[in-house]
Amino acid sequence: MAAIESPMSGKVLEILVEVGQKIAEDDEVIILEAMKLENPIYAPQDGVVKEIKVKVGQQIAEGDVIAELE
Repeated sequence: MAAIESPMSGKVLEILVEVGQKIAEDDEVIILEAMKLENPIYAPQDGVVKEIKVKVGQQIAEGDVIAELE
C-alpha cells in the first residue's frame, strides 16, 4: 500500500478520483489551491484508490496524506 502525500499546503478544490478507481503514475488525483494558483497533485505510482482522506474545501498541510493506494 502506498500513500499520496501533499507536496505543499493549500485548500482542496477538486477531487478527481474515486475509491476503487484504477489510476496510473502521473494521473491527476486532486486540484489544490495554493498561493491563489490551482496546482494538480499527481499519483506517484500505478494503483487502485483504496481511501480518500481529504474533502473538498479542506485545508491541508505539506506532507498530509491525500489518498491511499493498493
